[in-house]
Amino acid sequence: MAGTDKRKQSLYFPESMLQDIQVEAARLDRSLSWIVQRCVRIGLSEIRKLPSVNDIPDSPDEATNV
Repeated sequence: MAGTDKRKQSLYFPESMLQDIQVEAARLDRSLSWIVQRCVRIGLSEIRKLPSVNDIPDSPDEATNV
C-alpha cells in the first residue's frame, strides 16, 4: 500500500457550520478532521455535478448563443 499524504491544510468554516461539525464529531466520537473527510467523500459525487466556472456564461447574451 502506498503511503498516505499527510500534508496539513487549514480550513475556515462559518461559526454555525463549525458548530454542526462539532456536534456530529461528539455524537460519533470522532475528530473534526474525520467528519470533514467523510463529508467530502460522501458529497464529492454531488459536487462534481455542479457546473464549472468555465461552463457558466459571463453575460445573458452568451447564454442564448450557446
